[in-house]
Amino acid sequence: MAESWSFLDTFESNFRPLVVIELAKGTKEETIDWFTKRIVDKKANGGAQLLVKPLVTENGNENIYLVGASHLRLLLGAETVGLVKECNDNSMRTFTYSSRKTFKDFADDNHNFLTMAEGQYIIKHELENLRAKDEKMIPGYPQAKLYPGKSIVRRLLTSGILVQIFPLHDREELKKLRHSWYGQVKVGYQPLDEIRCYFGETVALYFGFLEYFTFALIPMAVIGIPYYVFAWEDYDKYVMFATFNLLWSTVILEVWKRICSIMTYRWGTLLMKRQFEEPRPGFHGVLGINPVTGREEPLYSSIKRQIRIYLVSLPFVCLCLYFSLYVMMIYFDLEQWALDYHEENESNFSSLMLFVPSIIYAVVIEIMNRIYRYAAEFLTSWENHRLESSYQNHLVLKVLVFNFLNCFASLFYIAFVLFDMKLLRQSLATLLITSQILNQFAESLLPYWLQKRHKKRMKKRMCSLKTDVDLSLVEQINLEKEMGTYFGTFDDYLELFLQFGYVSLFSCVYPLAAVFAVLNNITEIYSDALKMCRVYKRPFAEPTANIGVWQLAFETMSVISVVTNCILIGMSPQVNALFPDSKMDLILTVALVEHLLLAIKFIMAFVIPDKPRDIQIKLAKLEFESLEALKQQVRATDMYNSEK
Repeated sequence: MAESWSFLDTFESNFRPLVVIELAKGTKEETIDWFTKRIVDKKANGGAQLLVKPLVTENGNENIYLVGASHLRLLLGAETVGLVKECNDNSMRTFTYSSRKTFKDFADDNHNFLTMAEGQYIIKHELENLRAKDEKMIPGYPQAKLYPGKSIVRRLLTSGILVQIFPLHDREELKKLRHSWYGQVKVGYQPLDEIRCYFGETVALYFGFLEYFTFALIPMAVIGIPYYVFAWEDYDKYVMFATFNLLWSTVILEVWKRICSIMTYRWGTLLMKRQFEEPRPGFHGVLGINPVTGREEPLYSSIKRQIRIYLVSLPFVCLCLYFSLYVMMIYFDLEQWALDYHEENESNFSSLMLFVPSIIYAVVIEIMNRIYRYAAEFLTSWENHRLESSYQNHLVLKVLVFNFLNCFASLFYIAFVLFDMKLLRQSLATLLITSQILNQFAESLLPYWLQKRHKKRMKKRMCSLKTDVDLSLVEQINLEKEMGTYFGTFDDYLELFLQFGYVSLFSCVYPLAAVFAVLNNITEIYSDALKMCRVYKRPFAEPTANIGVWQLAFETMSVISVVTNCILIGMSPQVNALFPDSKMDLILTVALVEHLLLAIKFIMAFVIPDKPRDIQIKLAKLEFESLEALKQQVRATDMYNSEK
């Protein structure tokens, strides 16, 4: 059994609690003994070689365990996961324990060489890689079956034995971060380096992209206001605005790649090797040997996975898309009803009723998007993808296809089937504004209010304990374990992706979209910062070198926007008047302009390098040094063999 630790004890100097494990109440003793033994066992015996201490309160053991690791164990773990740190010569290199003295700020007694977030990431990695060896079941729970290679943590979670695993907040560092991040209203940049040190690269990159995208929208917003005020119906005057929009969307995405590479090089994640990702915790299969790495890991037939994707997941997605289109047609019936009602009554109330169908449809869209998201997560998990990157790519693809059709199908139908530009402007404005209000309420305001209520109740309960000792640790854990779980940046990027679609797809019809997007994003920065620091548990840090598949999603949206804007301009009466005799000439001209703009976009994307020149030189230098080191190692091996 792990060493006992009551809240009356003082901390040992060599143990720093980093991660909390909460087991279900009433968990059998033999299960706890087996699980904690696997955590503290040596790596050679299939354990994680970490430190575990149960938290015991005056009310008895609540099955809460604190996990930490020795300084040496964290350093070895940093080498295992491939963390990149800054060296004394200011270069960035993959950390190895043997060369630890060459890294900046390293000292044997400096336990802050690795950030708290990095230590928590290492512990999470080790816990997730605890896999069954010869066990057939979870001890004490014969219904919880195990087989060689099965993730122990995953099985405990699905069996309801393990409630949750989460990293602890650092209250002092969080207080400093809150003050510099959103504690004061100011016009300036976010403390991205501090956010990265506390929450990790994935969260920091999202906030960096949100900030960059907001600044990038300002020129569109400034130019869009006079177009909205002075040139509402003159679509030929929108040609310059639409052209600027299309070039703008290309430039901002290419410039972001450069900014992203600068940040991730400074953080070290640009250099992290991902060629041989380890299996994700939810991946299951027969235990075998990876033919590439030679490591023991679960193996699963790719044919079975493809069958699940194409015979189950794909038909389900198509069925959901059909249902989305069916709901859209109901919306148009409501629009027609509202229009007929307005024509019959001609009152202020009937004028307001014209907006009701769009508002109802916007709410229904949000509900359908959230329900579909759960179904997409279940299906993608059931497909049993080996790598986390593969899992995320398939999940993003499913969700993006549905969300794109669900949010934009009605706008395409209005624009290219009904040819009703007035209704298109009204629907676009209503969908954009309503979705922004709903997202702000559902993602930030409501969770914050619920968390404030829970915090008050928890403080009253803690004060009722008649004791003179410091309850800060117990209070902190009890507060944090009841906080909401932050499920990653997926929903945040999805919200920005849909916003980008509203701004770029129909820019020549509703130029004020960028204005509302800027206003929303300014509040989004503060509300998202608030929910990260006050509403949700601290998420585990996740190293990343870029925004991943979302970059491709935004680029695809910008290509689609070229087509839609060119067609909308070609449909305008002013442009049609230029080709009174032949519609074919009009179609050919619009197609020519569209191809020309696409060519310009792709040329710009090719001309603008993804990485600045100095970053390219540093990366090439590191690659050269790695090759030279490999050559020296080969020479040394050859000399040793020749001497034998």
